[in-house]
Amino acid sequence: MHIHSFSSFPALKAQGGRSWQRTFWDSILAIAGPLLVTLPLFLLHLYPLIPNISLLYLLVVLGLASTRGRYAAILASLVSTLAFDFFLVPPLYALTMYRPEEWIALFVFLVDAILTGQLAVLLRQRAEAARRQERETRILYELVRLISISDHLGQQLQAIAESIITVFSSWGIRGCALFLPDPTGKLINRAAAPQTDLSRPLSSDEQAVALQVLREGRSLGFHEMALVRHTAMGAVSRVVIHGSSFQQAMRLRFIPLKWGTRVVGVLLLRIEGGPLSYAEEAHLTEEQERTHPRTTFFWTFLDQAVAVVELARLRDEALDMEILRRTDELRAALLSSVSHDLRTPLASIKAAASSLLQEDVDWDEEERKNFALAIEREADRLNRLVGNLLDMSRIEGGALKPEKDWYALPDLIEDVLQRMQPLLKDRPIQVDLPPDLPLASFDYVQMDQVLTNLVENAARYTPARSPIDIDVQHQKDVLLLHVADRGPGIPEADLERVFDKFYRVQQKKQGSPSPLGTGLGLAVCKGLVEANGGRIWAQAREGGGVVFTVELPLSLQEGSSFPPVTQAP
Repeated sequence: MHIHSFSSFPALKAQGGRSWQRTFWDSILAIAGPLLVTLPLFLLHLYPLIPNISLLYLLVVLGLASTRGRYAAILASLVSTLAFDFFLVPPLYALTMYRPEEWIALFVFLVDAILTGQLAVLLRQRAEAARRQERETRILYELVRLISISDHLGQQLQAIAESIITVFSSWGIRGCALFLPDPTGKLINRAAAPQTDLSRPLSSDEQAVALQVLREGRSLGFHEMALVRHTAMGAVSRVVIHGSSFQQAMRLRFIPLKWGTRVVGVLLLRIEGGPLSYAEEAHLTEEQERTHPRTTFFWTFLDQAVAVVELARLRDEALDMEILRRTDELRAALLSSVSHDLRTPLASIKAAASSLLQEDVDWDEEERKNFALAIEREADRLNRLVGNLLDMSRIEGGALKPEKDWYALPDLIEDVLQRMQPLLKDRPIQVDLPPDLPLASFDYVQMDQVLTNLVENAARYTPARSPIDIDVQHQKDVLLLHVADRGPGIPEADLERVFDKFYRVQQKKQGSPSPLGTGLGLAVCKGLVEANGGRIWAQAREGGGVVFTVELPLSLQEGSSFPPVTQAP
């Protein structure tokens, strides 16, 4: 997923000192407005025919105050007063008045014009502040919405970098890059906007500035510091940039990304100078910038980037802690299960071998055979345990590569049951195989292990002499292999968890077999079946017990050497 929608971001308007162009046009309008009002009054001799005609000047002052600001309103008030006296109040064409009431009226008009203009300016400023706060709130909302689309830190930082140059373009910010330290302390460029601009690696001088910002936690530009360099002998020298490098340095500013007192990264800004650019505030400290009316929102915006970095760090730490916790749980479960399963067959083997080695006992041939069979049985048990552990490690390591070919499931079932005959000799085994079953594509050795684990699982966790049923069904493009027993069954809540590593069902019924083994057999089955493109699941069986179902595809798969054909009757 790539975050790339910035059309909803409104750009902030530049704030700050007045430019000479704005002052020039404010002056023109403040002078021309009152003169245009005076012209018809003078030509038509409307004063003193209409005594309150001077109120028209207040409209000009109000209009300029609400659109151009305080300077234009005050200048228009003064020009209106002078124009009214010079062109309309006798004696004309002179700034003299003979009656005190005329002076009072003119003074009251001037005060009214200035106060009216000031009120209009205050209303305009409050309206602009409300609109600015609305824009800032919308910008922060859009930023949070964008970075919440993805959990990938790189994409979130890229969204922040691109939004910075979009939102603050009127401030002279034309490029930015976000650098985070790697475990060795080297700063890595994690995001840049435009991506073709500051995505390059830092030069040695820039790296020195950035590292100092990371170390000291204060904003720097090239022109504000003496760069630290190491000589061949290990000494430290300080080199001050000047000349052409100084001109370039004026356009770059490094800002620390802080979380509390800890610096988590560095922001590099490329700023174009100008009367309204962010570079104007480069002389302020971070504390002053955070409270300065022009830059406080920039730092609020930047805090979102810091929060994203810190959240990613906390997420990684939580993930590491969870991995460690699960590793400890698996280690404890493995030690508990394996130690039990290793001790039991080893103890049996040792007991049988020790009995055979007793010189004071004369064992007959039948007893010696029983001891040998016990040793063989427990050795096979150890072999299956080690095999499951190795299979599980190969599955998790991605080293399990099935060698598929087309095989008949009845042949597989026959081989497994024949090999497991000593374990199943006291159990009725019911096998139901429909005629004309098609061949299935799978790795024979791996599916042999799956069926062996399922049958052994049914034998170990069900009462003695209880039946085990095996059948195969052909449905569309799959074959369904069922292994069912009449044991105590599996609780509904555990039907999916039985395929987790080291998970063993705790039986609550008296007389039910206690949970033995490592809890790896079914986990290995799941991994092997999925490696062969199939599925496996467990279901409760009507009348008691559980049914394990293995679904194998019939479609041609990688590794198959010929298309499926039907079995000969």
